[in-house]
Amino acid sequence: MTVSLVTGGAGFVGRHLVRALKARGETVRVLDLAARVETGDIQGSVTDPEAVRLAMRGVDTVFHLAGNAQLWAPRARDFDEANHEGTRIVAEAALAAGVRLVHCSSLTTLVGRKTPSGPSSADETVALGPEEMLGPYPRSKRLAEIAVEEAVRRGLDAVIAIPTEPLGAGDESLTPPTRMIMDFANGKTPAFIDCVLNFVPVGSLAEGLIAARDRGRKGQRYLLGGENVSMRRLLAAIEKDAGRKTPSLQLPYLVAHLAGVIDTGLVARLSGKPPKAPLTGVRLAGRRVSFSSEKAARELDWRSAPFEPALSETLVWMKSVGLTG
Repeated sequence: MTVSLVTGGAGFVGRHLVRALKARGETVRVLDLAARVETGDIQGSVTDPEAVRLAMRGVDTVFHLAGNAQLWAPRARDFDEANHEGTRIVAEAALAAGVRLVHCSSLTTLVGRKTPSGPSSADETVALGPEEMLGPYPRSKRLAEIAVEEAVRRGLDAVIAIPTEPLGAGDESLTPPTRMIMDFANGKTPAFIDCVLNFVPVGSLAEGLIAARDRGRKGQRYLLGGENVSMRRLLAAIEKDAGRKTPSLQLPYLVAHLAGVIDTGLVARLSGKPPKAPLTGVRLAGRRVSFSSEKAARELDWRSAPFEPALSETLVWMKSVGLTG
């Protein structure tokens, strides 16, 4: 029987992945900061080498999802500790244990300072340096990828999965895509940037991570994305499903960037509260990048489900738990 460890298994994507693995008859162990759900789960941090080693005993595969998935933190080094250092510890433990690792990265590693502001495209062949990243979060995720790649060169059997923006019900931590949709549905965002988004339904993402384990080639990166969606299309879909008028005012990028600088560099720093428009998010939105998952379709036999049903599911869940009116 296959035994899998899911770090961050109590999180949004992690819960869906655990459910998908169990539906296949597999045994799953979770390592997470949250309280244990099953007897075999371990409460602990991926930054604790001993907790990681303990969690990895007797498993066949590690799905590494744990980390800080926000675009802002009170201390920039929080991202490096959770995302980069935690991944290095997990990769070293997987190498020592001789188990296969599926590392979950981020689409933000594919967009950099030299990415044009006009329409462009990207896939997993884009390999940027950490210094080219658009903020502390993407820098920490790119450094994490590099740590996995270094371990692969020393013999680790690993693949890197690069999801786009997960979408679906149950995102209790309100990761940036979910929070953005919630704010639009509540009428709390008066304007928008004309950008391109790419959403992957969270159930499809879980299946993609499993496909990466089962069919991914050692050392390869696989972009797991869905439809490329313009902001105007997203707003129209929210307006239709939520029954609330969405903004028609489009902000020029330079105005949005200035707002992000003030909100992140001044307001959030003084208040200690997350900025409404994190500067990293504004910078990413300023690059109109479309993403292609053709490699995952070809090598993993994986394709994402459509965007709009996942959006509807998200909005229904938000209303059911009181996040929207």
